[in-house]
Amino acid sequence: MNRKLAESRGRRAETIAAWWLRLKGWRILARRARVPGGEVDLVARRGRVVTFVEVKQRRSEETAAWALDQYRLRRVAVAAERLAPRFTKEGDDIRIDAIFIVPGHLPRHLANIWHG
Repeated sequence: MNRKLAESRGRRAETIAAWWLRLKGWRILARRARVPGGEVDLVARRGRVVTFVEVKQRRSEETAAWALDQYRLRRVAVAAERLAPRFTKEGDDIRIDAIFIVPGHLPRHLANIWHG
């Protein structure tokens, strides 16, 4: 797949995921937050919980899950650790979530997928 098309699909998936989170009461704090060593697709807050979200769009949920391997999760964890001071307050709970975007299905939000 050409890189431009992949980039466009990725941005569209992130937009869908952001709207899904908003519908569930989350406030989007950042999109594509980058730091040396990693990137987080979305940063969201609901109450005292701040989540760093990895979005995966694939043809099936199984292929989306396979695309979220330990290497990618580690990069998200590194980015989340470096971004946390920017988006969290004392007493906040921090977690890493994933949202799978699969055509013909509602987004699937997996909470707290990284346990270091």
